[in-house]
Amino acid sequence: MPYNVILPADYDASATTRYPVLYLLHGLTGHYSDWASRSNVADYAQQYRMIVVMPEGNDGWYTDNAGVPNDKYESYILKELIPDVSQRYRTIEARYGRSIAGLSMGGYGAIKFGLKAPGTFAFAASMSGAFAITKIAEKDLGPLGPVLTKLYGPMGAETRKANDVFDIVENMPANRVASLPYFYFDCGTEDPLPSVFTSNRDLAKLMFDKKIPHEFRELPGDHSWAYWDQQIPHILEIASQKMRLPGAVKTRAAGA
Repeated sequence: MPYNVILPADYDASATTRYPVLYLLHGLTGHYSDWASRSNVADYAQQYRMIVVMPEGNDGWYTDNAGVPNDKYESYILKELIPDVSQRYRTIEARYGRSIAGLSMGGYGAIKFGLKAPGTFAFAASMSGAFAITKIAEKDLGPLGPVLTKLYGPMGAETRKANDVFDIVENMPANRVASLPYFYFDCGTEDPLPSVFTSNRDLAKLMFDKKIPHEFRELPGDHSWAYWDQQIPHILEIASQKMRLPGAVKTRAAGA
């Protein structure tokens, strides 16, 4: 599976420095190349000493497909991609050195991974996350309905419950909250997809009720790259705060 990588500006200056990694997930109908070609994330990331990895998720909703045994996009991200990145690049191989974020379908995936694999990430973030996707009936999804029923199974199926972020939060034991990553998510107030804006508000309320540390923002904007390009600098900033970044680069004085 292909993925794009943005390396820190000083990556080649040292053979030993290890860097934290932000995994950045694309949305439905998108591909791994979207972030690099449709946003300015490469420019924004240069001020931070972190690696940014943008993987391919196709239209798999970052979920192990209930109806297609070989489509295991959750397992790919958690069990194949992360080890591959660690093997190829000098990464911090610990929870405090990993974050994950995404837009729309990718926002759903990022928050889901933060909830299901809390020992893997220090920070999980979403822009315009499609959190309600597991709760919408097939008849209300148009052409996407049969595809998602095959992916998650029928309403009430175990695969659907296991990938429903609301169900995961609702049933989370209180003693597990302290082990969760820090969550951030935002949504444009002019988002044309009603279920997206509503589900973001609903998830924020549920996390508040369950005392899960998080930050939620409602901001002017719609479901577009203009909005996501506006928000990715903020996510990079929070990721840099929540992960352990390497210290300042040491440089030799002139004439030394």
